[in-house]
Amino acid sequence: MGSKSPEHNGHPGNDASSCSISNNNTGGEPRGTHLSRDGDVSLGDENGDDDDDEGATTAGVENHVGGGTDKATALCTAESASKNKKRKKSKKKTSSKQSSPPRVPVSKLFPSGQYPTGEIQKYEPADENTARTTAAETRYLSRHHLHDETFFNNYRKAAEIHRQVRRWTQETARPGQSLTDIAVGIDDGVRALLDNAGLEPGSCLKSGLGFPTGLSLNNCVAHWTPNPGQKDVILDRSDVMKVDFGVHINGWIVDSAFTMSFDPTYDNLLTAVKDSTNTGIKNSGVDVRISDVSAAIQEVMESYEVEISGKTFPVKPVRNITGHNIKAYQIHAGKSVPFIKTKDQTKMEEGEVFAIETFGTTGRGVLYDGPGVYGYGKSYSAPTKFSSSLASARSLYKTINDNFGTIVFCRRYLERLGVQRYLAGMNDLVNKGVVDVYEPLIDTPGSYSAQFEHTILLGEKSKEVISRGDDY
Repeated sequence: MGSKSPEHNGHPGNDASSCSISNNNTGGEPRGTHLSRDGDVSLGDENGDDDDDEGATTAGVENHVGGGTDKATALCTAESASKNKKRKKSKKKTSSKQSSPPRVPVSKLFPSGQYPTGEIQKYEPADENTARTTAAETRYLSRHHLHDETFFNNYRKAAEIHRQVRRWTQETARPGQSLTDIAVGIDDGVRALLDNAGLEPGSCLKSGLGFPTGLSLNNCVAHWTPNPGQKDVILDRSDVMKVDFGVHINGWIVDSAFTMSFDPTYDNLLTAVKDSTNTGIKNSGVDVRISDVSAAIQEVMESYEVEISGKTFPVKPVRNITGHNIKAYQIHAGKSVPFIKTKDQTKMEEGEVFAIETFGTTGRGVLYDGPGVYGYGKSYSAPTKFSSSLASARSLYKTINDNFGTIVFCRRYLERLGVQRYLAGMNDLVNKGVVDVYEPLIDTPGSYSAQFEHTILLGEKSKEVISRGDDY
């Protein structure tokens, strides 16, 4: 989810006791975390110890029963009991493969509770004049999450959910589908894999969508989602669709996006933006000046061009939307990573989490607010309690605090909770500065745009591209 540049922001069984058989069918350990997307796996030994058990049972009968008819009868009885035990010991197959659509909670796919580590990238050798300052050391010591293994594992769990849901989206989203169906499919997939429907007060604050699922087409660069009351939009073969969604656990959001197109005309546009994002990731690190990252992104982006309908267009970086750092329950936490070179000397610091994203366009590269509303977010400075003459505003504010806090949400999410007749109350909250409103961001009509984004964690000696997958 991109952050608007400050200067352009308009809005902020049977009894077997007589002949028991030891059952070792405890199952094998789950596959390595880096192979989380392998095919079906059957747990336990397929052959078992049935032959040995049968032999032991027959021998026991021979030792305790005389020969002749009695012995034959006893052997038949033992044989029958052995068969019954074989049927009892039938093994159940456990699948480690995600369903389509994705609905198996990832906690069941990873019973060990450990989730895959993202891509680890070592830092480039640092310049001698970029030593960390005392102020930076103080800020580092305040980042308690760096010493919490649960934090890292939960973040990797959220990233694994993002990978699985976006893989399903890439495989199933096709021209002719409505954007509402695609968005709801993504939302439902995230909730199912988290094993949290998010319908009880407070449950969305524990885990859920990090912000409204964005499906922005063509010259709509960012921040569009289907909402109740809007005319449904059908995906066309000529569309370039940015898919931007987030997954959070305890407020820490994995923010990652990709672009889909169904016409090879736009391949170079997508390649330019993906290359730019990877360049931004490669150049990011502890003590790195953000302006240097921005300059590297701009240089790569502007080296591409795309031919559309016989006309050649340079790929331009979007100037008034940026990447950003992330904190708990804060998708845009204060530091911005523009896609053009600036004079800002702000540095990235150890322990920080960044959403490194880039937007490229064939238009002007300067965005303006489009019609409609993308979503709402409670202001970080909003009071805990709010007084208003409108009962709907007071009720709505309580719903926001109970279910979203400062996480950005949309009308679709409100109505899923059963909230009705909320527009007047929402307008009151917005007018009083308690809630911020986010509009779609668009470039010139007829232009096309693309977006790619990953979430990275900056460690002392390396960075983890936590949302990296096989796709990008």
